[in-house]
Amino acid sequence: MPRAFPTVAQVLQLPSLTIRTVPPGWQDMNGHVNVRHYLEIYDEASRPLLPVLGLVGLEGDGGQGLFDLEHHIAYLAELHVGDQVSAHLRVVGRSAKRFHGVMFIVNHTRRQLASTLEFISSAADLAARRTMPLPDGAARWLDEAIAAQARLDWPAPLCGVMAP
Repeated sequence: MPRAFPTVAQVLQLPSLTIRTVPPGWQDMNGHVNVRHYLEIYDEASRPLLPVLGLVGLEGDGGQGLFDLEHHIAYLAELHVGDQVSAHLRVVGRSAKRFHGVMFIVNHTRRQLASTLEFISSAADLAARRTMPLPDGAARWLDEAIAAQARLDWPAPLCGVMAP
């Protein structure tokens, strides 16, 4: 059964985590943005989440961060040099250590949903290089995001094989 993807207007109901213009160096020999740069946008978008979740890395207090455990990327429309894009997050569930979400890349220049990234991430003790329970502040923030986003009038486009 094919997944139903949200419209651009629906995705724009979610906060933007990053916005950028696609640089010339991202064009590949086919004349569009190479797939590796979609993942670069998703990675860039995850950075503002770390302090919000209280996971500030080795140089911050506690040496905590995230380990990505699983990804499923859907490429829905090409990106081109000069396109203005943004990335958005929808959190759909969590366990004691992990959370499950979907990120979206919106191409504002072409008014298209360009890609989705469904993921499972875990809180990580970066000094020990092991997963750990989500800090209390991260669990609270995730629970609030899950509850608020569950009220949206569109389902998250899930592949059906991931769970936190």
